[in-house]
Amino acid sequence: MGLFVSREKKGHVKNSSDYFLASKALPWWAVGASLIASNISAEQFIGMSGSGFALGLAISTYEWMAAATLLVVAIFFLPIYIKKGIYTMPGFLLDRYDTRVRTTMAVFWLLLYVFVNLTSVLYLGALSLNTILNVPMTYGIVGLALFAMLYSIYGGLKAVAWTDVVQVVFLIAGGLATTYIALQMVGSGDAWEGLGILRKEVPGHFSMILDKGEMMIPDGKGGTRDAYGDLPGLSVLIGGMWITNLSYWGFNQYITQRALAAKSLDEAQKGMIFAGFLKLLMPLIVVVPGIAALVIVNNGIDAGFIDSMKDPVTGIIKSDRAYPTLLQVLPTGLKGLAFAALTAAIVSSLASMANSTSTIFTMDIYSKYFGKASSEANQVKVGRITAVVAFIIAAIVAPALGQLDQAFQFIQEYTGFISPGVFAIFFFGVFWKKTTSNAALVGAALSIPLSVVLKIVLPDLPFLDRMGVVFLVLAALMIVISLVEGKGKDHPNSIEVNAELFKTSTEFKIGAILITGIIAALYTIFW
Repeated sequence: MGLFVSREKKGHVKNSSDYFLASKALPWWAVGASLIASNISAEQFIGMSGSGFALGLAISTYEWMAAATLLVVAIFFLPIYIKKGIYTMPGFLLDRYDTRVRTTMAVFWLLLYVFVNLTSVLYLGALSLNTILNVPMTYGIVGLALFAMLYSIYGGLKAVAWTDVVQVVFLIAGGLATTYIALQMVGSGDAWEGLGILRKEVPGHFSMILDKGEMMIPDGKGGTRDAYGDLPGLSVLIGGMWITNLSYWGFNQYITQRALAAKSLDEAQKGMIFAGFLKLLMPLIVVVPGIAALVIVNNGIDAGFIDSMKDPVTGIIKSDRAYPTLLQVLPTGLKGLAFAALTAAIVSSLASMANSTSTIFTMDIYSKYFGKASSEANQVKVGRITAVVAFIIAAIVAPALGQLDQAFQFIQEYTGFISPGVFAIFFFGVFWKKTTSNAALVGAALSIPLSVVLKIVLPDLPFLDRMGVVFLVLAALMIVISLVEGKGKDHPNSIEVNAELFKTSTEFKIGAILITGIIAALYTIFW
């Protein structure tokens, strides 16, 4: 299907808009489906199920807070992006600040996408193939990379987005099937009873806000550590969680690229609402199976299941093996559906990340420094080569992640080294006209060093709290530098923000109210 939708009319050669922004023709339902398919990958299916096994429902905060974040991005940031007609997030930084800020952040994002995002999804995907089908890790990594490259490199974002629409159907159907069977296993054939048993057997795993010392979880080495380090109490509602979510959903190329490819602002915003409703559903698909796996292990329901949960080398039960192990016990047919869902999630995310990597490199690095007079056709060629190189590097690095117990937390922590700086320069760039280019450059340059220093000096500080501290320090520095340098004047590239810019349709308002109400109800029930 990816190859089919990538075809061009006779005589038409793919240009940069076709390849990188799907010709700006995506309807709202394609935008929303592609957002979720790109976001939900092995990172969620395997990584978040693993965190569900270790932490419980509290890890759902990432999903439910994301639904609220999508509303904020749709109202306050999308109108500005679409009005400016940008291709990339670094392109916005060039428009608002200068070339230095754009290039600095482009390099940071490229490193993040290749060495954290692509690498972790390839590793987790290969782990699932290894656990379910006994495919060697190396073959799994190479196979998934080739599968994702097969259609995404030729077709660009159009191929990625339209295949995502189909893949998200399998993703949800297969995910719900796995949850149903897992609950049946716990409830001796009755899924509803199984859910009740989960609440009874592991009540601590249904607490959304964790206190210090409340829950000890596996450290991946045979010992335990405090879960508070991953989800530090109220910080998940009013602290660092907002930084990581806004950085991801509002300023992340492979997410915002879908909205930028929409037919119009209204279609993009409706797509965000659709994605928000799907995010509310995701914990049922990716977290509850992990909790079910814990009860199966604790109660010794299935000896083979417990053996499969153990690392073949160390013999230690690994949280991230929960979901692949569950797939093994599904009946024929459902196992295929669930495996198709997992594979769809993996390859759609790989394709999205690779496409965004190639977009940033081509539009913000190559076209700026190496191919200023490059033709549209040549830009598409460079984008394809970049995607291939990114896959090769990620495939080489991926096996190194084998020592982790919860890869999902690894992804969140190391993405969090960049997130405070990203959030600061975008937030002040949009909403404070006095922010200068030098202030933004300082914010971009110091995000990683400050995060590293705090991690060394305060190793017990939860990484979400560390992100909050780094953001506050960067914000203070940016405010002081801007006021001293700009002498109280507005920056010449500042953005004119007014109430008219943030008007939304009636349908959007209704959807936003429903999503907000559901989130409030969920936190009230599981506080």
